Amino acid sequence: MRSCNAYTIGLLIALGLAPAGTAFARAAQPQVGVGAQYDTSHVYIDPDKVDAFAASFLGTFGGTSTKQVVATVTPTPSSTTSQLLQTPVGTVSLFGFKTPIPYPFGAERTGYLVTDMDQAVAAARSAGAAVVVDVFPDPIGRDAVIQWPGGVNMQLYWHTTKPNYAPLEAVPENRIYVSPDVADKFVKAFIAFSKGKVVSDDRKASGVEIGRPNDTFRRIRVESVYGNMTVLVTDGHLPFPYGHETTGYEVPDLKATLDKAKANGATVFADPYTSDKRQAAMVEFPGGYVAEIHTAAK
Repeated sequence: MRSCNAYTIGLLIALGLAPAGTAFARAAQPQVGVGAQYDTSHVYIDPDKVDAFAASFLGTFGGTSTKQVVATVTPTPSSTTSQLLQTPVGTVSLFGFKTPIPYPFGAERTGYLVTDMDQAVAAARSAGAAVVVDVFPDPIGRDAVIQWPGGVNMQLYWHTTKPNYAPLEAVPENRIYVSPDVADKFVKAFIAFSKGKVVSDDRKASGVEIGRPNDTFRRIRVESVYGNMTVLVTDGHLPFPYGHETTGYEVPDLKATLDKAKANGATVFADPYTSDKRQAAMVEFPGGYVAEIHTAAK
């Protein structure tokens, strides 16, 4: 069969001859991602601990915070402090809700900037995601929350005024824990949406990476316009704090960064471990946010 161009594929979809979810439908979806510097880790902290978390996080990684504002960032009534912590190794959207948090907010791990919200939602649905919070306006744009196979929630956002952020010095990784039952389905769906690629799939990765040094597990690394992703496929038998972290931050000097973290009120769990050409540690910041921090092993 001869290959179809984008016009032909679009015509097939319009005529109902290429249902959503088929290879034709997925191929016709545009690239809606913008860049890793626009992807944020969503962090929810008790309002009385927001300032302590922000000071500790910026003291560890460097960077600056936008002005803290109080706003409604959900489609139903709520009130939260909101600010952006911009560091050389990743950005955090920080929320300190003064009211109860409307469901299902708080479960989404990241916010991805997209070029067009309607196209992004259509692309996510076509790739196999469910839209769990339909598109709604916020003070500076539009948002939606989607869920991938395995129960992985992410927020999509679009700004009325296009933001312009400098590239990161190091791209963080989205760390996702899923069961073996849905791992392949999740990866296939996310790659269809992001137009990314699998860069490694190790079915015998060292269990030291999930706190079980005597075991092995499957680890999949993915790269896309949205940045890096590590998919950790486990049986769910995870010692604390593994599985609580949503983001891994790459730094040039792990020891120096951990020293800064401890000096700024963070807790370092156990000793750093070395695996897959990186040295890494788990850190908990004031307010309970857990992060993986790593550097290339020497």
